[in-house]
Amino acid sequence: MEETISLREVFEVLRKRLWLIALITIIAATVSAVISFFVLTPVYQSKTQILINQAKNDQQLYNNQAIQTNVQLINTYNDIIKSPAILDKVIKELKLENSAQSLSNQIQVSNAQNSQVAQIIVQDTSVKRATDIANTTASVFQKEVPKIMNVDNVSVLSKATSGQSATPVKPQPLLNIAIAIVVGLIVGVGLSFLLEYLDNTLKTEQDIEDFLELPVMGVVTTIKDVPKASSAQRPDLTARVPQRGETFGS
Repeated sequence: MEETISLREVFEVLRKRLWLIALITIIAATVSAVISFFVLTPVYQSKTQILINQAKNDQQLYNNQAIQTNVQLINTYNDIIKSPAILDKVIKELKLENSAQSLSNQIQVSNAQNSQVAQIIVQDTSVKRATDIANTTASVFQKEVPKIMNVDNVSVLSKATSGQSATPVKPQPLLNIAIAIVVGLIVGVGLSFLLEYLDNTLKTEQDIEDFLELPVMGVVTTIKDVPKASSAQRPDLTARVPQRGETFGS
């Protein structure tokens, strides 16, 4: 026989296991807060902007074709910026212990669509180091690109500053706690329904009716123990039986 569950029964299950849902949610939020504030190392972000632009002389004017060429060059420059040819010099200049590969993982180069401005974004556990890496990478790239591409069309538009990187970008405690609360609620609700599904005991008259599909005719209530009477209230069952020829009261 196919079983169906009503919305009322759903709310009844949630109400009965509300303590479990709340407990799991609180534990998840607490663990997330502890990890976010005391375990994870803050990561700071710093960025600098470079302008990709062809050198202009008296006979050369800006046109759409030149701008489009510069935009297409940005994709090539993105790869060059994160290449060992640039990063090895950055590591040497800043005396970093990173390898070129690990430093490349800290750097992201992006630009808006059809824009000649590219951003060098660096993430690091130190505000000062992130700022130094961003500025040094832009400076080294500006010096080395004429040798690599035989062009001189890169200029630094804005330098990174420590003040702009004072707030860590990772972790985000409030976001992590909010996610933990949602996950805790989902886990708590799921576990509540699982426990309800596995619980096959009969606790109420309604459970018996549902199981037997028969109406309950009567219920035997719980009989509590009758308190024992004290000696003063207890009747005297040891009265002497009168002998032959004796009368009561004699």
